[in-house]
Amino acid sequence: MKYPKLSLLFVICLLTILLARGDNFIFLQNFLARFGLFGAFVAGIFYAYGFTAPPATAALLALAQQQNIILAGLLAGFGALFGDLLIFNFVRHTFKKETEKLAEEKILHHFHHLPLWLKKHLALIIGCLLIASPLSDEIGVAVLALSEIDRKNFSFLSFFLNTLGIFIILLIGRAL
Repeated sequence: MKYPKLSLLFVICLLTILLARGDNFIFLQNFLARFGLFGAFVAGIFYAYGFTAPPATAALLALAQQQNIILAGLLAGFGALFGDLLIFNFVRHTFKKETEKLAEEKILHHFHHLPLWLKKHLALIIGCLLIASPLSDEIGVAVLALSEIDRKNFSFLSFFLNTLGIFIILLIGRAL
């Protein structure tokens, strides 16, 4: 197999999306709700991963009824940042060689002709859109980890984008 790690990452993302559609994770909602603000931090960690984002979202909706949403949102945002930093470090150190090989493929050949500043901006925009979207953070974090972004700027973007999404979820949960 030419790209075993990238292929495995793709398969894992697909499997997690399929498994997360069921009601198998309802226990997580109740478990996290019992832990209050610490539960918000843990839900934030789970919010960062495609496999656990749906039950984490449900837990955040439940926490919105019981907790101060500003504190819960900030703690959950730090939890999501923690989860994203795990992905960031893993991808940056583990996938570098394979992504360099992938960049040499014919289908990506057109991107070689783009100016470096444009490549960097496109990676930043695509990575941020993926992190801010309801899709799993793994792909967006991987795009940013393989770009030239430093850990400090990545951390700021991750915290801001995830916390924004979490606050929206908490506001919806409070309105229900």
